[in-house]
Amino acid sequence: MRSDPDRLFERSPRAVAGLYLLLGGACVVAFDVAVGTIVASASPLSPARIASGLAVVGASSVFLYGAVSHRSRRVVTAREELETTNQQLQVLSRVFRHNVRNDLNVVQGYADLLERRLDDERSRECLETIRETTEDMVEISEKLRVIEDASPGPVEEHVDLATVVNEAVEELDDGRTDAEFSLDLPERAWIRADESVSYPVREVFENALAHNDDPSRRVRARVETNGTTTRLEVHDNGPGIPAEERAVLRAEEETPLSHASSIGLWLVKWMCELQGGTVQFDATEDGTTVLLRFQSADRPSDR
Repeated sequence: MRSDPDRLFERSPRAVAGLYLLLGGACVVAFDVAVGTIVASASPLSPARIASGLAVVGASSVFLYGAVSHRSRRVVTAREELETTNQQLQVLSRVFRHNVRNDLNVVQGYADLLERRLDDERSRECLETIRETTEDMVEISEKLRVIEDASPGPVEEHVDLATVVNEAVEELDDGRTDAEFSLDLPERAWIRADESVSYPVREVFENALAHNDDPSRRVRARVETNGTTTRLEVHDNGPGIPAEERAVLRAEEETPLSHASSIGLWLVKWMCELQGGTVQFDATEDGTTVLLRFQSADRPSDR
């Protein structure tokens, strides 16, 4: 629900100035009557006092009209720029996800064909680099789809965070990874979120493994509820998120000289904030800790 000032300034500048002039004139007359009633020597109604008061109100209403007109023009311009930017982002996202991904599938297909024809080790290494790069680009397109499809509206659904964490770990701890997982989870931990919260949770665990070159990779996760807040804390023994990348996420701005190396961190941040949650990244010599906070919720009646 928008505040009263927002509704006020949605009116036209002329309406705002007219309303101010009307209320100001009424206040001038009321004040003059009050003065005449309280002060015995003063006349009940003084045309001079009323005229001077109305002059002040009239002059200030002109200033108010100009200020509201300027603000209205800026709001209209900002809204038009925002709509244009959103349209550009939607077009770029669709082009990347569809056109670029189709081209990458072609590259991957030819890479598979070349693999059968190449004999020397060096060529096979180059081909593997091509395959890994295209797979990374396809993965980025999937993450862009998740972000684009996310609903920006208020979340009314309830999700069990403990189940989400268990499913994310089961998907990664499938026997093909040498990482050691340690979970400290309650039986249930209901939060106000929808099913898309599984994407940032899974991304946190994937980053904990992908950017950890320690011979014995370890990931610890804990979920706890404290009043109205439910926290997911994920700690790994990797090298940690670089300070410059954490600074970019805090500043919420990328520049040519300051940018995050992966869209995954942005996905975690954006998707959690869409659920009404927050994200905190801490890195020390012992590893990286990611803390996700969500609004606690009661157990749904149908569960």
